[in-house]
Amino acid sequence: MSKPIRTSRRTWVAVWALLCGAGMAATAGLNAASTPDQRPERPVSPECADYIADIERQLAEAKQQGTDDGVLAFSRSKVGADDCSDEIRDHFGGDR
Repeated sequence: MSKPIRTSRRTWVAVWALLCGAGMAATAGLNAASTPDQRPERPVSPECADYIADIERQLAEAKQQGTDDGVLAFSRSKVGADDCSDEIRDHFGGDR
């Protein structure tokens, strides 16, 4: 029977470091390749676009007056109006 090959600790450490580096590079490559694509923007109805513009105007006024405390409350009770809740959530980053 032949004797097993003896390798030094330095060789084992070098092999271990090389494998770790290769694994980290592969992980970084896979993470970069799997970034989700941005959702395509859906068209917004003119009524919702006006409503979003009105909200932005109110936010800008509050910021200028120094009353911008990060809370915005509003209501809308118009009969037959479009439901703009999804558009507002998408516009102001409700997906966070």
